[in-house]
Amino acid sequence: MIISIPKIFRNQKVIPICTIILSILVIIAIFAPWIAPNDPIAVNLAYKLQPPSWAYPLGTDHLGRCNLSRILYGARLSLGFAMLIFITSILIGLLVGTFSGYKGGIVDQVLMRFCDGVMAFPSLILILGLVGIFGPGLTQVIIALMLVQWVYYARMFRGMVLSLKEQNFIAAAKISGSSQWKIIKNHIVPNVLPPLVVMGTLEMGWAIMDISAMSFLGLGVQPPTPEWGAMIHEGKSYIRTNPELMLYPGLIIMIVIITFNLLGEALSERYGVKRRF
Repeated sequence: MIISIPKIFRNQKVIPICTIILSILVIIAIFAPWIAPNDPIAVNLAYKLQPPSWAYPLGTDHLGRCNLSRILYGARLSLGFAMLIFITSILIGLLVGTFSGYKGGIVDQVLMRFCDGVMAFPSLILILGLVGIFGPGLTQVIIALMLVQWVYYARMFRGMVLSLKEQNFIAAAKISGSSQWKIIKNHIVPNVLPPLVVMGTLEMGWAIMDISAMSFLGLGVQPPTPEWGAMIHEGKSYIRTNPELMLYPGLIIMIVIITFNLLGEALSERYGVKRRF
């Protein structure tokens, strides 16, 4: 999910502010077992749908579970698995894109036509199709996201490699007798790695949104595991009487995605890295 950021927010102050916010979220995710006031999956029907109190700062859900504790634990899944999806997808895309762009010829044509075929379909439709084949569950959703996402990175890295191949320092390395592997390792890869930081901040929003969307549809995280999208799914039956059950996880998803996109926009303008779309 990419949000267009007004120019008033595109300044150097955005980077440290967003970094602080994301650092706090990561710390919360890591130390959730010590920060959470209650067990996130403990059911207590005697305290169901309770308003905020000292014992339950954000109240309880329809099963008497602490909303705040579930949101804190949900950060571990949403942020942790989004990072896993990004790192795995980017590594596959880096390997395929670098190899395809440098080798060229029939290898490049076959790999890029495959990527074009995948990119011709909406990513959400492909993810839903793969989850339908693999079956519902968090592991299946993660695998489906990895299988779909890497093609975008492969296309981007391939374009970078094609541009780098024409540079004088690559020609000098070839003249000096460097092998193809040495050229790729010492000259190609180091020059395509810096955009990873920018891409990571922009793409993390996509990964978090996709994980939450699959859980909301009942295809991702399964009850009683706390996850933001799953919490929205469970709270939708109480939207009229207790809308906060959907509001709390929805707000945290919005804050996280906006923070990642603000940071990504600022970094992309500083380092001249383009977004996926």
